[in-house]
Amino acid sequence: FSPYQWQFERIIGKKINYLEVYNASEGFFAAQVMPDEEGMLLFTDHGIFYEFMPVNEYGKKEPLTYGLQDVEIGKNYAPIISTNGGLWRYLLGDTIQFTSLNPFRIKVSGRLKHYMNAFGEEVIVDNTDKAVSIACEKTGAIVNDYTAAPVYFSDVGNGAHEWLVEFDKEPDNLNKFTVELDKALQSINSDYEAKRYKDIALHLPLLHKMPKGLFNEWLKSKGKLGGQHKVPRLSNERTLIEEILQFKI
Repeated sequence: FSPYQWQFERIIGKKINYLEVYNASEGFFAAQVMPDEEGMLLFTDHGIFYEFMPVNEYGKKEPLTYGLQDVEIGKNYAPIISTNGGLWRYLLGDTIQFTSLNPFRIKVSGRLKHYMNAFGEEVIVDNTDKAVSIACEKTGAIVNDYTAAPVYFSDVGNGAHEWLVEFDKEPDNLNKFTVELDKALQSINSDYEAKRYKDIALHLPLLHKMPKGLFNEWLKSKGKLGGQHKVPRLSNERTLIEEILQFKI
């Protein structure tokens, strides 16, 4: 939600208190109790048994999972649920982090398949959403949507991240927006910062300004226009970004 916060504040025109909820077709998992508390209170008495898989276990034949007694603050886990509605060890597909262990509070950090780690940078959607929000605040821009993917090493240079960004309000200087985005992401993610150090592994991001409405038209062409479908924020390979770059409206 953070990239869209400015749009809501511009429309409503006053301070807004936000309360997050975490629910899906499979169950109601957590909700924020107080506006000034980070994280949502995890519901442990709603007929749902939780296991938490570290994200680096994803894809393994027998991945490790942890119960609530073994989780740690700040680590990324994929929730696995068994419910009294009949689900058995169901992988939700989200990633979460614990912000508190007494009581158990969580925040949603992204999706299992939506991340960039081509160079060991371990960038997740929570990182990029926050970085976009900071870059908007620094430059006065408003972002409608974005997606990003790696540019891999080649004979002519190091890698980078390539961004496609659709603005509701464009920044006066696109390069300044890119620099602020990069600085914010480095401040949020120490792995990304290390890879950006002296451009050793990663160069400054490559950012393309996309026409207004392009992402919605692309979703429409896929039969996925509507509230239940979103543009994937991040991908660790280039199939999606190459397709959108070639898409015309």
